[in-house]
Amino acid sequence: MMESRHPSPMQSAPSPESPGTIDTTAPAIVFEHVSFAFDDQVVLSDVSFSVPKSSMRFLLGSSGSGKSTVLKLILGLLRPDSGTILVNGQDIGQMSERELLTLRADIGMVFQEHALFDSLTVNENVGYRLYEETQTPVDEVRARVAEVLGFIGLADFMDRMPAELSGGQRRRVGLARAMATRPGLLLFDDPTTGLDPITAVTVNDEIVKLRDIEGVTSIVATHQMRDAFYVATHRASRTNGDIRIDKSDDGDAASEFMVLQEGRIVFEGPAAELLSSTDPYLTEFLFKTLPPW
Repeated sequence: MMESRHPSPMQSAPSPESPGTIDTTAPAIVFEHVSFAFDDQVVLSDVSFSVPKSSMRFLLGSSGSGKSTVLKLILGLLRPDSGTILVNGQDIGQMSERELLTLRADIGMVFQEHALFDSLTVNENVGYRLYEETQTPVDEVRARVAEVLGFIGLADFMDRMPAELSGGQRRRVGLARAMATRPGLLLFDDPTTGLDPITAVTVNDEIVKLRDIEGVTSIVATHQMRDAFYVATHRASRTNGDIRIDKSDDGDAASEFMVLQEGRIVFEGPAAELLSSTDPYLTEFLFKTLPPW
């Protein structure tokens, strides 16, 4: 049985707005009884959850449990077989492709692989959507690129090529590119997979800063339990322009975990509740994926 402290997400969700109109009072994301299958293979079955604005959800589960499918459904790249998906109060199942393109302008995607354009500089990669999809003057785009690169500690790397960067630096440039258009929602697909532990912490710190300093809503689909718990138990603060990352003994109230098993959410709640769960699947899942730290 699913462990959850939350009511059905639609109980408090406002009515959907007309396509193209962002409802600033609605949760950022609502899934209500969503099911999806590839032919006879059921991927999601009657999934319901909501993500309030400026909060973070970690989406955990074994391979094939439906994590990447959830992200694709949020983007409108896939359509549910049944149920309702609201993004910023809009029912994306009723939207045309043109309307979805407008919706996606407020969504940033950070891929498992950095997916940078090898022939473009860091500046051109980070500012790509602004350069190509908007009428923003070039000097304003470059200023915005400099701003986000400064935020992630790569201000001096603006004119370098991706081949001149380390793996962790490329991953952080991918973060900067997702941030450049100031999206209200960020989706992460295993952002630290393949990184060494020290480099992974630098990426985790950027995710913490985005949540706490920028107030960005995010969903982090990951296999990396150590990184998820690091982000969930650290806070970023700014004092006199300086940003600090500190451990929070009581965790971050805006960050919660969701665990998928065979297409269903079997847990939803904070880190402490997940660690103390006595559910047989969850205890086995944590035992096999959480190192002794």
